[in-house]
Amino acid sequence: MRGGFVAGAVRLGSTVRKRPPRDPGFVHGLLEFFERSGWRGAPRFLGGDESGRDVLEFLEGTVPWGEVPAFVRGEPGLAAVGRLMREFHDLTAGTALAGDQEVVCHHDLSPKNTVYRGAVPVAFIDWDDAAPGRRVQDVAHACWQFVGLGPATSDPARAGRLIGVIADGYDLAAADRDELVATILWWQEATWRGILAAAGAGDPAMIRLRDDGIAEQVRAAHEWTSQHRAALEPG
Repeated sequence: MRGGFVAGAVRLGSTVRKRPPRDPGFVHGLLEFFERSGWRGAPRFLGGDESGRDVLEFLEGTVPWGEVPAFVRGEPGLAAVGRLMREFHDLTAGTALAGDQEVVCHHDLSPKNTVYRGAVPVAFIDWDDAAPGRRVQDVAHACWQFVGLGPATSDPARAGRLIGVIADGYDLAAADRDELVATILWWQEATWRGILAAAGAGDPAMIRLRDDGIAEQVRAAHEWTSQHRAALEPG
């Protein structure tokens, strides 16, 4: 599947097969919790196959990859992303899965991990990095990725308005809004540094990302976000 080089994802009929996540017990338990709760915003976990791969439900729809379609960054779609995040955060708040944190976070929300039907986001995929965390962590990552913060963005003021659309769709608390851009910057720095560190330690997937220039792209996005921080702060 496109974009599946890190976990080796392939489609087989109505299923997706991929390498298990680093913490399979947690991720499998989370997906099973979503299924028991009746939440359809994530694929069902269907067990393992004879090759030791996870078997997941294949969700029909479009997953943007490469050039991002205009509807992804339209206000209705961004507001819907905020609402979809809020749904699974509220489901996991106060559960054993969240532990002593606010919620369970996806930790990699982006268009390439979102299933759309038409222009509507209906599910998030690739829950491999899910773990307990704070609401603002996921919202910040989504703002970075869905708005496309970085040097290719020509209008920082408009980007700031779109960050506000996601925050409004989520109904983000005022205290978290105050931390939102700072958390975006934290994500960006942690990402480029993490790629370089893991590549230096020999991780093949991170070596590929480094050699493809992804770390430098994220570093440039961090510099751009820092430069335009005032314009990006949501109201």
